[in-house]
Amino acid sequence: MEADEALDIQRELVNHLRFSPLGQMPRLIAGVDSSFFTVDGNEYILTVIVVLSFPDLEYVEKKYLTNRVNFPYIPGLLTFREGPSFVKTWKRLHSEPEVVFFDGQGTAHPRGLGLASHMGLFLERPTIGVAKSRLYGTPDDIPKKLGEWFPLRNPDKEIIGSVICTKKDTKPLYISPGHLITLEDTMRLVMSCLNGYKIPEPTRQAHILTQRIKREKQTEQ
Repeated sequence: MEADEALDIQRELVNHLRFSPLGQMPRLIAGVDSSFFTVDGNEYILTVIVVLSFPDLEYVEKKYLTNRVNFPYIPGLLTFREGPSFVKTWKRLHSEPEVVFFDGQGTAHPRGLGLASHMGLFLERPTIGVAKSRLYGTPDDIPKKLGEWFPLRNPDKEIIGSVICTKKDTKPLYISPGHLITLEDTMRLVMSCLNGYKIPEPTRQAHILTQRIKREKQTEQ
Protein backbone atom coordinates (compact mmCIF):
# COMPACT_ATOMS: atom_id res chain seq x y z
CA MET A 1 0.00 0.00 0.00
CA GLU A 2 1.25 3.49 -0.90
CA ALA A 3 1.08 6.46 1.46
CA ASP A 4 -1.47 8.30 -0.71
CA GLU A 5 -3.81 5.33 -0.54
CA ALA A 6 -3.42 5.16 3.25
CA LEU A 7 -4.28 8.86 3.53
CA ASP A 8 -7.43 8.35 1.46
CA ILE A 9 -8.48 5.47 3.72
CA GLN A 10 -8.11 7.67 6.80
CA ARG A 11 -10.11 10.49 5.26
CA GLU A 12 -12.93 8.07 4.48
CA LEU A 13 -12.96 6.11 7.74
CA VAL A 14 -13.00 9.19 9.99
CA ASN A 15 -16.58 9.79 8.88
CA HIS A 16 -17.65 6.55 10.57
CA LEU A 17 -16.42 7.43 14.07
CA ARG A 18 -19.03 7.79 16.81
CA PHE A 19 -18.66 9.20 20.30
CA SER A 20 -21.13 8.29 23.04
CA PRO A 21 -21.08 7.89 26.84
CA LEU A 22 -20.14 4.45 28.15
CA GLY A 23 -23.22 4.21 30.34
CA GLN A 24 -21.76 1.57 32.63
CA MET A 25 -18.14 0.97 33.49
CA PRO A 26 -16.38 -2.03 31.89
CA ARG A 27 -15.55 -5.26 33.68
CA LEU A 28 -12.54 -6.04 31.48
CA ILE A 29 -10.11 -3.58 29.89
CA ALA A 30 -7.12 -4.14 27.63
CA GLY A 31 -3.86 -2.33 26.97
CA VAL A 32 -1.91 -2.52 23.71
CA ASP A 33 1.77 -1.80 23.11
CA SER A 34 4.09 -2.44 20.17
CA SER A 35 7.85 -2.39 19.67
CA PHE A 36 10.04 -2.75 16.59
CA PHE A 37 13.33 -4.56 16.06
CA THR A 38 15.49 -5.73 13.17
CA VAL A 39 16.80 -9.23 12.45
CA ASP A 40 19.09 -9.92 9.47
CA GLY A 41 18.04 -6.67 7.85
CA ASN A 42 14.31 -7.39 8.21
CA GLU A 43 12.08 -5.24 10.39
CA TYR A 44 9.68 -6.91 12.82
CA ILE A 45 6.95 -5.70 15.14
CA LEU A 46 6.16 -7.22 18.52
CA THR A 47 2.57 -6.56 19.60
CA VAL A 48 1.39 -7.20 23.15
CA ILE A 49 -2.15 -7.11 24.54
CA VAL A 50 -2.73 -7.32 28.29
CA VAL A 51 -6.23 -7.79 29.71
CA LEU A 52 -7.06 -6.58 33.23
CA SER A 53 -10.18 -6.63 35.37
CA PHE A 54 -11.76 -3.30 36.23
CA PRO A 55 -11.79 -1.54 38.62
CA ASP A 56 -9.38 -3.74 40.62
CA LEU A 57 -6.83 -3.93 37.75
CA GLU A 58 -5.98 -7.59 38.30
CA TYR A 59 -4.27 -9.60 35.55
CA VAL A 60 -6.63 -11.69 33.39
CA GLU A 61 -4.83 -12.58 30.17
CA LYS A 62 -1.97 -11.68 27.84
CA LYS A 63 -1.22 -12.41 24.20
CA TYR A 64 1.65 -11.38 21.95
CA LEU A 65 2.82 -11.95 18.39
CA THR A 66 5.82 -11.05 16.26
CA ASN A 67 5.21 -10.17 12.60
CA ARG A 68 7.16 -8.76 9.66
CA VAL A 69 6.61 -5.05 9.02
CA ASN A 70 5.52 -4.15 5.50
CA PHE A 71 4.83 -0.40 5.79
CA PRO A 72 7.45 2.34 6.29
CA TYR A 73 7.54 4.72 9.24
CA ILE A 74 5.46 7.78 8.30
CA PRO A 75 4.17 10.07 11.08
CA GLY A 76 0.37 10.03 11.09
CA LEU A 77 0.21 6.65 9.35
CA LEU A 78 1.40 4.41 12.17
CA THR A 79 -1.80 2.37 12.03
CA PHE A 80 -0.65 0.86 8.75
CA ARG A 81 2.54 -0.37 10.48
CA GLU A 82 0.98 -1.50 13.77
CA GLY A 83 -2.63 -2.30 12.90
CA PRO A 84 -2.20 -5.61 11.02
CA SER A 85 -0.15 -7.11 13.85
CA PHE A 86 -2.67 -5.88 16.44
CA VAL A 87 -5.55 -7.50 14.57
CA LYS A 88 -3.75 -10.86 14.46
CA THR A 89 -2.90 -10.64 18.16
CA TRP A 90 -6.43 -9.57 19.13
CA LYS A 91 -7.93 -12.62 17.46
CA ARG A 92 -5.95 -14.87 19.82
CA LEU A 93 -7.59 -13.49 22.97
CA HIS A 94 -9.94 -15.75 24.92
CA SER A 95 -11.50 -12.93 26.95
CA GLU A 96 -13.65 -10.06 25.67
CA PRO A 97 -12.27 -6.68 26.83
CA GLU A 98 -14.94 -4.00 26.70
CA VAL A 99 -12.59 -1.02 26.45
CA VAL A 100 -9.13 -0.97 24.84
CA PHE A 101 -6.29 1.46 25.67
CA PHE A 102 -3.76 2.08 22.89
CA ASP A 103 -0.27 3.55 23.22
CA GLY A 104 -0.98 6.17 20.58
CA GLN A 105 -3.53 8.68 19.37
CA GLY A 106 -7.26 8.59 18.92
CA THR A 107 -8.86 11.74 17.49
CA ALA A 108 -5.79 13.87 18.34
CA HIS A 109 -4.49 13.25 14.85
CA PRO A 110 -4.09 15.38 11.69
CA ARG A 111 -6.99 13.55 10.01
CA GLY A 112 -8.82 12.66 13.22
CA LEU A 113 -8.06 8.95 12.87
CA GLY A 114 -5.13 7.78 14.97
CA LEU A 115 -4.40 4.17 15.87
CA ALA A 116 -7.03 4.02 18.65
CA SER A 117 -9.74 5.39 16.37
CA HIS A 118 -8.85 3.22 13.38
CA MET A 119 -8.71 0.05 15.46
CA GLY A 120 -11.88 1.07 17.30
CA LEU A 121 -13.73 0.88 14.00
CA PHE A 122 -12.37 -2.62 13.47
CA LEU A 123 -13.24 -3.74 17.01
CA GLU A 124 -16.59 -1.95 17.20
CA ARG A 125 -16.00 -1.22 20.87
CA PRO A 126 -14.76 1.77 22.90
CA THR A 127 -11.09 2.65 22.48
CA ILE A 128 -8.81 5.25 24.06
CA GLY A 129 -5.62 6.85 22.77
CA VAL A 130 -2.98 7.34 25.47
CA ALA A 131 0.10 9.16 24.18
CA LYS A 132 3.20 10.36 25.99
CA SER A 133 3.83 13.08 23.41
CA ARG A 134 1.74 15.40 21.26
CA LEU A 135 1.26 14.52 17.61
CA TYR A 136 -1.28 17.18 16.67
CA GLY A 137 -3.28 19.98 18.21
CA THR A 138 -2.57 22.80 20.65
CA PRO A 139 -3.39 22.59 24.37
CA ASP A 140 -5.06 25.55 26.08
CA ASP A 141 -2.35 25.26 28.76
CA ILE A 142 -0.05 22.67 30.33
CA PRO A 143 -1.41 21.05 33.53
CA LYS A 144 0.89 20.79 36.52
CA LYS A 145 -1.32 19.51 39.35
CA LEU A 146 -2.43 15.89 39.61
CA GLY A 147 -5.78 15.52 37.85
CA GLU A 148 -5.61 18.94 36.21
CA TRP A 149 -6.33 18.94 32.49
CA PHE A 150 -6.81 21.28 29.54
CA PRO A 151 -8.45 20.79 26.14
CA LEU A 152 -6.33 19.93 23.13
CA ARG A 153 -7.64 21.75 20.05
CA ASN A 154 -7.19 21.52 16.30
CA PRO A 155 -6.55 24.66 14.18
CA ASP A 156 -10.33 25.24 14.00
CA LYS A 157 -10.39 25.39 17.82
CA GLU A 158 -12.40 22.16 18.04
CA ILE A 159 -11.56 19.95 21.03
CA ILE A 160 -9.85 16.76 19.83
CA GLY A 161 -8.46 15.49 23.11
CA SER A 162 -6.97 16.58 26.40
CA VAL A 163 -3.60 17.08 28.04
CA ILE A 164 -3.77 15.81 31.61
CA CYS A 165 -1.42 15.56 34.57
CA THR A 166 -1.47 11.97 35.82
CA LYS A 167 1.46 12.19 38.26
CA LYS A 168 3.03 15.02 40.20
CA ASP A 169 6.25 16.49 38.80
CA THR A 170 6.02 14.58 35.50
CA LYS A 171 5.15 15.59 31.96
CA PRO A 172 1.44 15.22 31.14
CA LEU A 173 -0.23 12.65 28.92
CA TYR A 174 -2.17 13.37 25.74
CA ILE A 175 -5.50 11.56 25.90
CA SER A 176 -8.08 11.32 23.14
CA PRO A 177 -11.16 9.22 22.45
CA GLY A 178 -10.79 6.56 19.80
CA HIS A 179 -14.30 5.37 19.01
CA LEU A 180 -17.59 4.83 20.89
CA ILE A 181 -16.50 6.84 23.95
CA THR A 182 -16.54 10.49 25.02
CA LEU A 183 -13.56 12.59 26.05
CA GLU A 184 -14.99 12.80 29.57
CA ASP A 185 -15.15 9.01 29.85
CA THR A 186 -11.61 8.61 28.50
CA MET A 187 -10.25 10.84 31.23
CA ARG A 188 -12.37 9.18 33.91
CA LEU A 189 -11.09 5.73 32.93
CA VAL A 190 -7.47 6.84 32.58
CA MET A 191 -7.49 8.43 36.03
CA SER A 192 -9.09 5.28 37.47
CA CYS A 193 -6.28 3.12 36.05
CA LEU A 194 -3.18 4.98 37.22
CA ASN A 195 -2.35 2.77 40.20
CA GLY A 196 0.24 5.28 41.41
CA TYR A 197 2.03 5.59 38.07
CA LYS A 198 2.01 8.17 35.27
CA ILE A 199 0.85 5.67 32.63
CA PRO A 200 -2.53 3.92 33.05
CA GLU A 201 -2.11 0.31 34.08
CA PRO A 202 -3.35 -1.37 30.85
CA THR A 203 -0.73 0.24 28.59
CA ARG A 204 1.89 0.28 31.35
CA GLN A 205 1.63 -3.48 31.82
CA ALA A 206 1.63 -4.04 28.06
CA HIS A 207 4.77 -1.92 27.71
CA ILE A 208 6.57 -3.77 30.51
CA LEU A 209 5.83 -7.10 28.84
CA THR A 210 6.80 -5.78 25.40
CA GLN A 211 10.21 -4.69 26.64
CA ARG A 212 10.82 -7.97 28.47
CA ILE A 213 9.95 -10.11 25.45
CA LYS A 214 12.00 -7.88 23.14
CA ARG A 215 15.07 -8.25 25.37
CA GLU A 216 14.64 -12.03 25.39
CA LYS A 217 14.39 -12.14 21.61
CA GLN A 218 17.45 -9.96 21.16
CA THR A 219 19.40 -12.16 23.60
CA GLU A 220 18.54 -15.23 21.51
CA GLN A 221 20.11 -13.73 18.38
